[in-house]
Amino acid sequence: MGIFTYKARGANGAVTEGIIEAPERASAAESLRSQRLIILELNQRKRGLTDAFAGFFRQKGDVSSKDLVLFSRQFATLVSAGVPIVRGLGILERQTKNPYFKEVLAAVRMDIEGGLSITDALQKHPDAFPTLYTSMVKAGELGGILDTILERLSAYLEAAEQLRAKVRSALMYPAIVLSICGGVTVFLLVFVIPTFQKIFASLGKALPVPTQMLVDISSFFKTGFPYFIPVGVALWLGAKRFYASNAGRRWTDARLLDLPLFGLLIRKAAVARFARTLGTLLKSGVPILQALETVADTAGNAIIAEAVLESRGAIREGGTLSAPLERSGVFPELVTSMIAVGEETGSLDIMLAKIADFYDAEVDTDVKGLSSLIEPIVIVIMGLIVGTIVVAMFLPIIEGPGAVGD
Repeated sequence: MGIFTYKARGANGAVTEGIIEAPERASAAESLRSQRLIILELNQRKRGLTDAFAGFFRQKGDVSSKDLVLFSRQFATLVSAGVPIVRGLGILERQTKNPYFKEVLAAVRMDIEGGLSITDALQKHPDAFPTLYTSMVKAGELGGILDTILERLSAYLEAAEQLRAKVRSALMYPAIVLSICGGVTVFLLVFVIPTFQKIFASLGKALPVPTQMLVDISSFFKTGFPYFIPVGVALWLGAKRFYASNAGRRWTDARLLDLPLFGLLIRKAAVARFARTLGTLLKSGVPILQALETVADTAGNAIIAEAVLESRGAIREGGTLSAPLERSGVFPELVTSMIAVGEETGSLDIMLAKIADFYDAEVDTDVKGLSSLIEPIVIVIMGLIVGTIVVAMFLPIIEGPGAVGD
């Protein structure tokens, strides 16, 4: 990715200067023209050490949902109070505590001063403002209801973050407990059992089968331990690369939806996200075809995204939204039925909001149920693993030297 400095003239004749990243000069020029800028100068700048460090730290996730919610609510208040956009952005730029977001807001403010629309200025920073955000801001600009759209965005982001938190809370506890269990098991195999192995050798007798298996596993772990880290890193990188491919992502997401216990929770969370996102976009005035494309991009699951894109194609050909969603087999009958009613009555956005609220409550109930169910299961599994190791270690001593065997 190269860094290019540019000087360009906006639609109002004002000249603006800035920096843009692009794979090559032609891509940078095309990006600037898409923002309705007339290029006066465009030069590639050599990437120095400072740029390398800046590029390393400026990664996705530097602007959190909390930052966006706070920005949206404050910006909406300023716009509804009649504060000019540029001045409002300057106020928010000074108030934000996030250094990267402060730089982004400064760049957005300067671009708007240079003649760009708010949407075009935000679209230059996809790491901070996702596609859904810019699509709704665009609808707010065109409809003259930017303050209302920003309030809706804040409410949407808060609801989406709460949903993610619920799913994370359901997955976090078993992950932590199983990790601790795995760490304790490896510690026993690598450091404790070899000490007992010397005691076993002093008995001069054949070991019981469970103990011998444990000793063999311990020897394997002890000799192969230095290779576990590079092998683990290689497997992680391979899995990451596999998931980055279309086929790999589709296969993984399909398996996630079929997981026992957690699969249903993931499916309900995906349906709630789909309904919340699409309903918010439609209510904000975004055309349904554009809204469905945005929903597919933000679905978080390839199987859900495929079903949404299929429904988008059906609507383009004059069909309904509910029919292809029902054929996909991904969405429950309750969802497709409510969407069909919403289409017939012309209140699709209201029906989608009801679906989102219903499945948010379902996810909340499932999380509480899973937490109470998983806790004893995980404790039993951990107890069985550690208990089996302890019993196998002490079995030769308990049986006594004479009972070990010839």
